Amino acid sequence: MQLILVSGLSGSGKTIALHVLEDSGYYCIDNLPAKLLVEVADMLAADRQERVALSIDARSAALSSLPEHIAGLRKRGVDCRVLYLEASIPALLRRFSETRRRHPLLGPGLTLPEAIERERALLAGVAALGQRIDTSDLQPRVLQNWIRDLLGLGAESLALLFQSFSYKDGVPLDADWVLDCRMLANPHYDPKLRPFTGRDAPVIEFLEREPAVGRWLEDVRGLLERWLPEIVRENRSSVTVAIGCTGGRHRSVYLAERLAAAFAAKGRVLVRHRHLAIEDNK
Repeated sequence: MQLILVSGLSGSGKTIALHVLEDSGYYCIDNLPAKLLVEVADMLAADRQERVALSIDARSAALSSLPEHIAGLRKRGVDCRVLYLEASIPALLRRFSETRRRHPLLGPGLTLPEAIERERALLAGVAALGQRIDTSDLQPRVLQNWIRDLLGLGAESLALLFQSFSYKDGVPLDADWVLDCRMLANPHYDPKLRPFTGRDAPVIEFLEREPAVGRWLEDVRGLLERWLPEIVRENRSSVTVAIGCTGGRHRSVYLAERLAAAFAAKGRVLVRHRHLAIEDNK
């Protein structure tokens, strides 16, 4: 199991970090008491959770025992990483002023700067355990990208759906990108091929003999390979690429299958055929 422990100062971006991890497929728990770390890790491992993210803040009981718990988990083979977020007092004061939220340690006799310094002191032992990020001058989107880069959360966190469709049924409303392949040779006009679909060998052989089909695939693969990393950096969790032809049975089905196979090794890839599903439900 891989376990990422998110900690740091209130207002430094812990919630942003946890959302990035959750969007990347991690099972997330917010504000876990430190004394429950080992017990919860064992429970999630027994539940076959492979990627887990937990946040622990300065209010957590038994905070001083956290280094010992982390060392014990690592000895047992858990890939345990600590992500510690911090920021300057001026930056934190500005954020608390903008959000009008109350600092969790603020109480009678303490000013906000004093509460921040008290929290920093309580978390000093945690800060030394892992990767520290100063978020003082980082916008939320920049922080999201830094966390993705630091933890190696790339295209594998993006769900990529290739969907074929028929223009006669209309363009899918959930499409992010719409690609037209109606300019390619149409197997529909060959009576022997008409009963088949783009998943059947006769149609596949027909289309693979067409040079324009190969050029179409090469161009679209290059387009996606160039721009998918940028889409990931925009913190998208899914992208639907819709490929349309006249009938939604031959060309678009074949091309969706080929693109899904080409990108299968790069992340979570799905393929759906809208018109074929409509036919199946008739």
